[in-house]
Amino acid sequence: MAKAYWIAFYRQITNPEAFAAYAKLAPPAIMAAGGRFVVRGNPARVFELGMDQRVVMIEFDSVEQAIAAHDGPGYQAALKELKGGVDREIRIVEALA
Repeated sequence: MAKAYWIAFYRQITNPEAFAAYAKLAPPAIMAAGGRFVVRGNPARVFELGMDQRVVMIEFDSVEQAIAAHDGPGYQAALKELKGGVDREIRIVEALA
């Protein structure tokens, strides 16, 4: 079974307090669901159409595990704290091998 990566691109943080509340709950919930943080922060350099925005990448053992982490009660509780305080996108992709 191929590993999977949950990749989040943060275009804008519009409510820093809501983001801080989310950031306290989300990492423990994700790690409890089997996620391993690989990247968390701003890029060192961007190229072509790249944007200088926060990026988070989390490794999971499978796509199913990543989706279950997102849909699980711990992460859903963190999302309630976020309350739309960021403009972002999340992609879950399967690794090549």
